[in-house]
Amino acid sequence: MDSINSRIAEELGVRPQQVAAAVALLDEGSTVPFIARYRKEVTGSLDDTQLRNLEERLRYLRELDERRLSILASIEEQGKLTPELAREIKLADTKTRLEDLYLPYKQKRRTKGQIALEAGLGPLADGLFSDPTLSPETEAARYVDSEKGLGDSKAVLEGAKYILMERFAEDANLLAKLRSYLKQDALVCARVVPGKEEEGAKFRDYFEHDEPLKSMPSHRALAIFRGRNEGVLSASLKVGDEASGTVAPGTLHPCELMIGQQFGLKDQGRAADKWLGEVVRWTWKVKLYTHLETDLFGELREGAEEEAISVFAHNLHDLLLAAPAGPRATLGLDPGLRTGCKVAVVDATGKLLEYATVYPHVPKNQWDQTLAVLGALCIKHRVDLISIGNGTASRESDKLAAELIKKLPELKMTKIMVSEAGASVYSASELAAKEFPDLDVSIRGAVSIARRLQDPLAELVKIDPKSIGVGQYQHDVSQLKLARSLDAVVEDCVNAVGVDVNTASVALLARISGLNTTLAQNIVAHRDANGAFKTRAALKKVSRLGEKTFEQAAGFLRVMNGDNPLDSSAVHPETYPLVERIAADTGRDIRSLVGDSSFLKRLDPKKFTDERFGLLTVSDILQELEKPGRDPRPEFKTAAFQDGVETLKDLELGMVLEGVVTNVTNFGAFVDIGVHQDGLVHISALSEKFIKDPREAVKAGDVVKVKVMEVDIPRNRIALSMRMGDTPGEKIEGQRGGRQGGQPRAQQSAPRNEPKPAASGAMAALFANAKPLKK
Repeated sequence: MDSINSRIAEELGVRPQQVAAAVALLDEGSTVPFIARYRKEVTGSLDDTQLRNLEERLRYLRELDERRLSILASIEEQGKLTPELAREIKLADTKTRLEDLYLPYKQKRRTKGQIALEAGLGPLADGLFSDPTLSPETEAARYVDSEKGLGDSKAVLEGAKYILMERFAEDANLLAKLRSYLKQDALVCARVVPGKEEEGAKFRDYFEHDEPLKSMPSHRALAIFRGRNEGVLSASLKVGDEASGTVAPGTLHPCELMIGQQFGLKDQGRAADKWLGEVVRWTWKVKLYTHLETDLFGELREGAEEEAISVFAHNLHDLLLAAPAGPRATLGLDPGLRTGCKVAVVDATGKLLEYATVYPHVPKNQWDQTLAVLGALCIKHRVDLISIGNGTASRESDKLAAELIKKLPELKMTKIMVSEAGASVYSASELAAKEFPDLDVSIRGAVSIARRLQDPLAELVKIDPKSIGVGQYQHDVSQLKLARSLDAVVEDCVNAVGVDVNTASVALLARISGLNTTLAQNIVAHRDANGAFKTRAALKKVSRLGEKTFEQAAGFLRVMNGDNPLDSSAVHPETYPLVERIAADTGRDIRSLVGDSSFLKRLDPKKFTDERFGLLTVSDILQELEKPGRDPRPEFKTAAFQDGVETLKDLELGMVLEGVVTNVTNFGAFVDIGVHQDGLVHISALSEKFIKDPREAVKAGDVVKVKVMEVDIPRNRIALSMRMGDTPGEKIEGQRGGRQGGQPRAQQSAPRNEPKPAASGAMAALFANAKPLKK
C-alpha cells in the first residue's frame, strides 16, 4: 500500500501523507464531496478533482496488484518462478507489462510450437539457434518420424520454426521495445472497404487516411474505429514506406531487424542463417504484428475514450451548474407541429398547476386560439417565465411566445429557449411515472422543460447523464467508465450546491454524499408522514439513516427557516460547537452572527483553532457564515435570438448574433443561434490568443456573441467565429460546421484540431472533416 500511495502522490504532485489520509477516508466509506469539503485538515486540502483522480488511480493500481499476486501464484504453482522473474513481475508498473511477462506461462490452447516440443524437436530448434553453422536440412533429417507426423525434413523444420517463433514472441523485453518503437513511428492507415464507398459516404474523409499513431486526436481515432465497426473502413498500423506501398522487395521490416537484434541473429552467410531469417519474418508477420496492432489500437481506443469521457464530463458539469432562473412561476412549452405543442404551468416550487395541448402551427394553424389559451393560463397563474424547448418548431413557438408577451405587458414575462435534451427520456422513465402517474408522457416533457429553467440541476439529475447529449462519440466508449465518470460529476455538482431537504426530489436527494435511492425514498416518506424537517438532527429519525450516513450527508442537506440557523448553511453539524464557541467569545448570538460579513471579516481564525479544529476548518466556517448556503452557480442571464433569423436561409455573412454554447469538444464549441442548427466555432476562432483547450474560452451554457463566417445550406452547416475582426469567407483552419438536423449532439463529428491563424479557403475545405456520424 505504501508503494501505491507513493506512486499516486508522485503522479498528483502531492505528499504521500496526503494520499495515505485520503485513501484511509475512502476505505472507511467517506465520499469524495465529504472529504473535499469537510476533511481538508486531514488531507491537506485535496480538492474534488484531485480526489477523483486519486480514486481512479487507486482502483487501477489495486487491480494491478491483485493481478500481480495472481500471476505470481500461477507461475509458482507451475514451478517456474525464478527470483529474477519474480523481481520483474513485482516491478511491472502497468497491466500491459505484467501480461507480457506472464505470456510464456499463461495457460493457452495447444499450439504448433507445443506440438513440436512434444514431438521432441526442442533440441533441433535450440541447436540451430545456438549454432547457425549447422545445416538445417542435415540436422532435420535425424528427426524425421512418420509416426510423430514428421514425414520429411520440411515438416521437421516447420515444427522447429514454430518453437522459436513462440519463444521469440513471448519475450517481454522484445515486446516492450517493439511497442515503444511502434508508438513513436507507426502510422494509423485507414482505407475504404472496396464496394462500400457509397454506403459509407459519411466516412469519406478516412477513405485514404494516414496519421501518426502518437499524435492522433481522440475524435479521429473514434471515427475510424466506428467506420471499421460498421464495415466501411479497414484500419492497420504501418511503418515508413509500408503506408505508401513502396517497400523495395527483400527489404526487412524495421521490427524484423529489432527481433534479430534482440536474439543476436544476423545473416552472415552461414548454413542456418536463411532459415533463422525466415523464423524472424514469421515471428513478426504471424505472431507479433497482429498481437501488437490489437494491443496498440486498444490503447489508442482507451485513450480516445478517456478523452471523450472527459469532454462529456466537463460539459455535463457546466450544464448542471448553469444559472437557475429561480423560484418563479413558469410555463413550459414543448413545441411540435402535427401533434401540437404541449403546455405545462408550474408554480415557483415546480409543482404542476395546469396543462394543455395547443395547435398553433401547421397543419391546424390555430394561432389565435392558442394565444387565447396561453394568455388565460398566464393570467390565471401569474406566469413570470416562458420556457421553450429547442426542438422541432421551436422558432415558430418562440414567435408565439413573443406575441403572447406583447399582448400581456402587465405580466412582464420573459421567454427563454432551453435545451430539451433528455426530456423524452425522463418523460418515459419510471421516476416520471411515479411523479405523474395519470399524466400523458408528452405533457411530462413540458413539465421537465419548465422546471429545468427554474433549476437545471434539480431537474437534470432525474435523467440518465448519458441521455443529456453533451458529449462526443458517447456511444463508442466504455459505458461502464462513462457512467462512473458522469455519476461522479453529478455527485460533485449536487453536493457543491446542496439541497433543501424539505423540497428536494428523491432523484436529487439520492445524489447527496452518503445517500442512495432507498435512503432518499425514506427521507421523502418520513417528510410526507411527519411534515417538514425542523432540524438536521431530525434526519437521524429516518429509517436506516445511521450515524455514518448522517456524517456524510448532513453538511449538504439544508433545512431552510428551521430551528437552528446553521442548518441552512454548509456548516457541518460536527462543527456546531465551534460556532457556538465563536459566538460566545465574541459576545454574539449565533442568529445575529450569520450573515454579518463586516464583523466576521474582522475575526482572526487563528484565535479559534484547537486540537480538533484547525485553521482551514475555522476559515471555511467563517466564510460560510458570511454567506450561508451560498450558491456557486452564476447569475441567470439569457441569449436574445435575433428576430427574423429562424433558418439557415436567414443567415448572412458577417451577421453578428447572440447564442448559447450547447457543447464544447476538443476541436471547438457548438453554438445555438436559433436556426435549428448549431454552428461550430472552431478552436482557432474562439479567442484572439492561441488556446490549447476550448474550455479556456467557453463552457456549455455560456451566452456568447458570434459572427457568421460561412453557411453551407445543402449540408446544414454553419461556420462561426467569436473573433469579431475575422472576415467572412475566410477559412479558419480546420473549422467545420454544425450537426445535421435531428442528430444528437453526442454524435457530432470530429474535425481536425490544428489551431492556426485564419487563411483564405473554400467552404469545402472549411468543412472537410465534419461529417456527422449517425449511430
